[in-house]
Amino acid sequence: MAKIAISLPDKVLQAVEVERLANGMSRSEFFRNAVEEHLLKVKEREQVERYIRGYQEFPETPDEISLAESTLQYSFEPDSWEEEFLR
Repeated sequence: MAKIAISLPDKVLQAVEVERLANGMSRSEFFRNAVEEHLLKVKEREQVERYIRGYQEFPETPDEISLAESTLQYSFEPDSWEEEFLR
């Protein structure tokens, strides 16, 4: 595992110390978690952007929209298809 050194403004370090101590974490653990969470959010944002671009490039056809709309009634029925199927 690599070790790095970083510089932080005093106020940021103080906030980190309060947070990590409240959660019983070491500095390394705190920063590792923060970086991992940030990278996960970046990846998720990129996936959402690709998903949106996909729909923009290949929008649903009128037939696909019609099929989706025709199944909406089942979403609001008191008995789900699963319950009916299991009877």
